[in-house]
Amino acid sequence: MTKLRSDGTYLTELDSFLKPYTSQLRERFRHYQSFKAKIEKTGGILGEISQGHRYFGFNRGESDGENGVWYREWAPGAKYLSLIGDFNEWNRDTHPMSVNEWGVWHLFLPDTHYAGRFTHESRVKVHVRSDHGEHDRIPAYIQRVIQENDTEFIGQYWSHTYPYQWKNQAPKLDFSKEGLRIYEAHVGMAQDAEKVGTFVEFTQYVLPRIVNLGYNTVQLMAIMEHPYYASFGYHVSNFFAVSSRFGTPEELKELIDTAHGMGLLVIMDLVHSHAVKNINEGLNRFDGTDHQYFHAGTKGEHVAWDSLCFDYSKYEVQRFLLSNIRFWLETYRFDGFRFDGVTSMLYNDHGLGRKFSGYDNYFDANVELDAIAYLMLANEVVHAVNPKAISIAEDMSGMPGLARPINEGGLGFDYRLAMGIPDYWIRLLKEKKDEEWYIGKIYGMLRNRRVGEKHIAYVESHDQSIVGDKTLAMQLMDAELYTNMSVFTPNLRIARGVALHKSIRLITFSLGGEGYLNFIGNEFGHPKWIDFPRAGNNNSYWYARRQWHLVDDDTLYYKHLNAFDIAMQQLDSKYHLLSDDNIQLLFIHEDAKQIVYTRGDLVFAFNFHPTVSVTDWRIPAPERRDYRLILNTDDIEYGGYGTIKGIHYPWQDVATEGYTQSIQLYVPARSAQILAPTMK
Repeated sequence: MTKLRSDGTYLTELDSFLKPYTSQLRERFRHYQSFKAKIEKTGGILGEISQGHRYFGFNRGESDGENGVWYREWAPGAKYLSLIGDFNEWNRDTHPMSVNEWGVWHLFLPDTHYAGRFTHESRVKVHVRSDHGEHDRIPAYIQRVIQENDTEFIGQYWSHTYPYQWKNQAPKLDFSKEGLRIYEAHVGMAQDAEKVGTFVEFTQYVLPRIVNLGYNTVQLMAIMEHPYYASFGYHVSNFFAVSSRFGTPEELKELIDTAHGMGLLVIMDLVHSHAVKNINEGLNRFDGTDHQYFHAGTKGEHVAWDSLCFDYSKYEVQRFLLSNIRFWLETYRFDGFRFDGVTSMLYNDHGLGRKFSGYDNYFDANVELDAIAYLMLANEVVHAVNPKAISIAEDMSGMPGLARPINEGGLGFDYRLAMGIPDYWIRLLKEKKDEEWYIGKIYGMLRNRRVGEKHIAYVESHDQSIVGDKTLAMQLMDAELYTNMSVFTPNLRIARGVALHKSIRLITFSLGGEGYLNFIGNEFGHPKWIDFPRAGNNNSYWYARRQWHLVDDDTLYYKHLNAFDIAMQQLDSKYHLLSDDNIQLLFIHEDAKQIVYTRGDLVFAFNFHPTVSVTDWRIPAPERRDYRLILNTDDIEYGGYGTIKGIHYPWQDVATEGYTQSIQLYVPARSAQILAPTMK
């Protein structure tokens, strides 16, 4: 066994192209170690640095022998802080706070005076005065924020006096035997009605659908409080608060608890890449300065997102964010995170407009070492709090080592999103007719990933589903989705779209990674994009919902696409497809638009030709065994024509494509078949 180097350069043993960048790898590891050394002085990764939520904000405690509530706030640039709220009739002068040498302000409310006044759900803010003026702010570590009068957001003291009683443990999934199959969902738009959906509705009506489809993980978006609903949850204002528009903290806990009881893991979108600019709701200029939580000046402004960028070099910023990770894992029992906007964090220019065509792009002066060190610490916290927790990086740049262990010099993520795959499919569908597709390029694209790093493959996520873009179904069928999906009125464009929708998802599922992701509704070809209520659409909820009645209608093809997605997930749950890294290309015939390959014991035969069906198609049999058909995209059940009658294929001692044995198939145009060997 090769001994790991202790300087962060072991990655060069895995990827020889990294050897010219040994010094840069060593430098970024040293930078992480310098952060870690400071943390070790305060109890290590599970010490003070990840327990900020137990110290700052509102916490039960005692002072001079009295029980009560402590309120603490880090605001080094402020001159005066006072707690205001219902309990003191919002008087800015009656409850001033004291400050220590590190800029931490504090106030104790003893039960003897405040037990009946400062109670669960008490409305609160903190009044801040500085050289730059004065303002009433929402406490930084607040765990509950509500909106009043459709405009103002205000904090609430959430006491946890009657803690939620958990009923279920998280399921113990073995990812050496199955892949991570993620159902990405937004609670607010997860119902049919034109309104904001709730945690309770999601628990009752959507979780059963996810279980029936066969996914093993739910990824929840927009959980952290955000003032603008149409931001999709990506302009976070209150990092420790559950978005109140969906329900209470206890209702979110019940959702997660119920999901665990149904065999589902639950991960959340974690937005640590930036924060909302809002002063009334967020952290911007909390202590009056522009450099408390964020970089000062232009470096602190994300020009493309109209948001603010954290200064990851500061201890209190690290404590705020690392505690945030621990808080969601322990308080709500989330099973991990999809880290949003990682590319933006990794580079000073946020990766905007860059192609990342060579390794030089990953190791030049544009790389943000503070953010890299922070992400390494973040992954340490994730896995220290819960060794089975999952961390996924959303990075389009392809940063080497992103999903490798920290002791190798990697950043410690478990998976990375294969973001190039959906981009490729979009370009292909826009630029080429399917009779012009180059099958070898499709195969190469799906297999082109960082060696030794696990990837989550997907055809489309929420990014491709937002108004202004097009989902796969809309790319293929466009306006026909609204008028011609009836099974009783055959339509050539719909037939093509349904066929390719299945084949594109299947080849991506089977070749693209060790995990798979689908966005809510896309499994059945949801006919409408997402457009949250905003001024531009007269604040309509018409497109901010999922029309489940369509997939429940036996007369529409949506049901067939849904049934196919179930069958596709079963390839992994039954045959452990995604955890098997043994993929072999048997052959590609470009003129005929054919490809045959194996993954594990399964044989995949695709005929992408738009018009020519293949009769008596002889393909290699990897073993001298008979095979049986386990999935046929052309089955009537999946919206196909049902022309395949047999399911057993005996092997024959006939050589083909370099193999001494073969089997014969009939594969219709625009369809695929999957074969499994029979028992020996």
